[in-house]
Amino acid sequence: MAWIYLLIASVFEVVFALATNATHGFTVLGPSLLTAGAAAGGIFFLSLALKSLDVGVGYTVWTGIGSVGTVILGSVIFHEAMNVWKVLAFVLIIGGVLGLKLADKFTKSAATV
Repeated sequence: MAWIYLLIASVFEVVFALATNATHGFTVLGPSLLTAGAAAGGIFFLSLALKSLDVGVGYTVWTGIGSVGTVILGSVIFHEAMNVWKVLAFVLIIGGVLGLKLADKFTKSAATV
């Protein structure tokens, strides 16, 4: 269940970042309220995930998924430039996230042996 909470927290993180861009310095009410709500939701679900995940793993995965999602959706929604270096960085971040998930799984299974 912790990984599901972490995925939900990551979605909130992406919404938070994208909505922050639309606040125009917190001068537009709707996106400003969405930003605050998304930040609260992300932190809440991250805290649930961290009940059973190591903080280093949980936080890194949360920010990694949030970063990749924000760049991808930022390029779609706000027409931000996409290039080969960004794609390479995504691959590295995703590889790191998968590596941390596997490391967490192996750590937990080794502890039960």
